[in-house]
Amino acid sequence: MVIIGAGGHGLATAYYLASNHGIKNIAVLEKGYLGGGNTGRNTQVIRSNYFWPQSSAFFDRSLQLYEGLSRELNFNVMLSQRGILTLAHSHHELEGIRRWANAIMINGIDSRVMTPAEVKELMPLINLDCRFPIHGGFIQQRGGTARHDAVAWSYARAASEYGVDIIQQCEVTGFKTQAGRVTGIKTTRGTIGADKTSIAVAGHTSVLAKMAGFRVPVTSMSLQAMVSEPVKPCLNTVVLSPVIHAYVSQSDRGELVIGGGADVYNSYAQRGGIPMLEEVISSVLELFPAFSRLRLMRQWAGTVDVTPDTTPIMGKTPMDNLYISGGWGHRWLQGHPRGWRNHGLHNCQ
Repeated sequence: MVIIGAGGHGLATAYYLASNHGIKNIAVLEKGYLGGGNTGRNTQVIRSNYFWPQSSAFFDRSLQLYEGLSRELNFNVMLSQRGILTLAHSHHELEGIRRWANAIMINGIDSRVMTPAEVKELMPLINLDCRFPIHGGFIQQRGGTARHDAVAWSYARAASEYGVDIIQQCEVTGFKTQAGRVTGIKTTRGTIGADKTSIAVAGHTSVLAKMAGFRVPVTSMSLQAMVSEPVKPCLNTVVLSPVIHAYVSQSDRGELVIGGGADVYNSYAQRGGIPMLEEVISSVLELFPAFSRLRLMRQWAGTVDVTPDTTPIMGKTPMDNLYISGGWGHRWLQGHPRGWRNHGLHNCQ
């Protein structure tokens, strides 16, 4: 087996193939360094508060894996189940959130609707009377964050102990095919033969698919994130607003980790544009005016791959022995119960 991409998806796939299915002859190819793509560029959010039963079941199983991951892999992934709070800014949106929370609870997942007073008690710094006043929200308390680098390293170390070969600085340049099957992977370090191949390359999914001779309904865009200078603990949950288009949490080092919507144009750049940067920061300051006193320490972007319905693609491709895991990126869909998606760490789920 050859897995292209040594991010969360690729490394987790290699580990579970080796540990659960006894497949040990696996090579994971990475054009850069281990976990250096979207896995190392995301905002670390872990959650399973999805509306549809299929999504709830899938992502709650993922969250359950996270809850036991440090113990299973003997590596602290720094899971912090501080909760994730979704805000409502109108009576209409609050009614939608009530339905969303009820659907989640029917699906067997923890969820609780909160009043504005409860939101203020949880986050004293929040501005309830911002441009879009806060009418309440709902929280999934089991949600939270995990250290993205630690997730990649833990899967890599565990997979390596099973005999998986992780080959860095090895870029894929093409495929050798015969009779609708992939017979070899061309790389900058030579050609590798494999019975089965899997693509797990996030924003470059369509590029690798084109090399193999087929197309996928994926659009690649930059999704920005940024952190402030570190401060004392002041935000004890992850908070997001689908209307204001921003989310923010505080890292263990004290930095405020900020994210928002994807840039509006297609790009493979890992930096993003100034207009979206300004929009995200101004949105966070609407919610937390006190943060205006902080300095922005650094900013970056990941290249996310988005499908038309923001649902990932997992499974077989037109090539008989070539598999794909892609479309895990997100875009904001205002008012839609599945419109907000975390990027990157879903790779590990």
